[in-house]
Amino acid sequence: MITSNERQTIEFAREYAKTLRPGDVVLLKGEMGAGKTMFAKGIAEGLGIADEITSPTYAYMNDYGGKLYHFDCYRLKNGAQAEALGLCDYFYADGVCVVEWAENIADVLPDGCKVVEIVKRGETEREIVCR
Repeated sequence: MITSNERQTIEFAREYAKTLRPGDVVLLKGEMGAGKTMFAKGIAEGLGIADEITSPTYAYMNDYGGKLYHFDCYRLKNGAQAEALGLCDYFYADGVCVVEWAENIADVLPDGCKVVEIVKRGETEREIVCR
């Protein structure tokens, strides 16, 4: 899927959210500024969450009513740090987990994660591949 602006990325993610079930873990891959948080906003909309979705860079994880757990693992060095912070427990809860910078905690991710890769193709254009 190619999107040409943030709104299209959000709309695509909102539709993608319809495929998700409680307990799913979605890994968002892409360079800084690729649109991972925009995609998380769309997932939240698709799950019926009206809260403002912000990057949890300093909090590590934002909990949106137990329906969505939005992680930012950019500042973590390994899975042991995620475990020490109690983040791994959410992978087995009843909400959908959306994880940015998941490669930093790859050793503690559960099996069967879904992957969404977002590639910048221009100033606002993005290529989104879901696996």
